[in-house]
Amino acid sequence: MTAPPPVAQLPAVLHEHPLVVVDIEGNGGRPPQIVEIAVLPVDGPVTARDLRSWLVRPAVPITAFARRIHGIGNEQVERKPRWHGVSHEVQPALTGRTLVAHNASTEYRVLRAHLPGWEPPMVLDTLKLAKHLWPGLPGYSLDRLVAHIGLDTTGIGEQRPHRAGYDTWCTWHLFHTLVDQSGLDWDDLVHTAALADFLPDRKPEDGLW
Repeated sequence: MTAPPPVAQLPAVLHEHPLVVVDIEGNGGRPPQIVEIAVLPVDGPVTARDLRSWLVRPAVPITAFARRIHGIGNEQVERKPRWHGVSHEVQPALTGRTLVAHNASTEYRVLRAHLPGWEPPMVLDTLKLAKHLWPGLPGYSLDRLVAHIGLDTTGIGEQRPHRAGYDTWCTWHLFHTLVDQSGLDWDDLVHTAALADFLPDRKPEDGLW
């Protein structure tokens, strides 16, 4: 692995809000089973060395379609632990932290199915935030947004889009850029980027009730 990119300071709005950036790759099944997960806890400046990732052997084999997307085949996970063999490491890395992911509803739904006792305090979606801040782009996939911000992806161990570590690192830099450019405070960031289930009700300033 090459040296990580220079460390960027944490945007002030994120201070005192512990985050965890997550990406999951699945087996292509319905419901999906995790075959790779990467987490990046963020309490301050981070480098790619702060990433943690796990390969997981699903109960149902990886489909050919899923393999074409992320490049992980059944032979790569045949000696890896089942989910219950890594969940005791993954869950503490998530607990008590705001979950950040691209198209976060997918990561949130899959994680809730795999970790029934876990619930994040907040879920923020870089897809929602990008659409708000950069309307009219030709596409909002993570790959396109990485190209849009000109992200230097050197220094990531898994040099391939759709591997969990690579996508997690890119999602963090995308989120960092979006937060910097938006100028939003925490409450407005939540109202702009949070999943619907995590949006607080805003009371009208005046009215009859």
